[in-house]
Amino acid sequence: MRFLLDTHLVVWVPVSGPRLSRSARTILNDPENSFLFSAVSLWEIAIKRSIGKLDRGIDPRTIRRELIAMGYEELAVLGQHAVAVESLPWIHKDPFDRLLIAQATVEGITLLTADATVARYPGSIRKV
Repeated sequence: MRFLLDTHLVVWVPVSGPRLSRSARTILNDPENSFLFSAVSLWEIAIKRSIGKLDRGIDPRTIRRELIAMGYEELAVLGQHAVAVESLPWIHKDPFDRLLIAQATVEGITLLTADATVARYPGSIRKV
């Protein structure tokens, strides 16, 4: 199965963070699964880091490099992803999360999330 990681997981996976749940670890360790991370998550990390809302030790360049080294695929933001945001219900107002949901929907992959609000969206979303 193919999974798109939400931003929390993009931050936690490279360091095998203690915040990863047992269900997340099970999915991440299954060799049958493949994983993508979005440029959206890197953009969110960079913005939050630059305004002081995220630990300066969390470097989007390092995270990107480590995820690629782990075999994760990078998903670019396309115009069709951006326009798909318009059709999403207003369950969540966070623009980064909304774009991740739209990407997963357009690409036909499952969004893996640690966010209960994101998990309320219809479609292929799995909360871990």
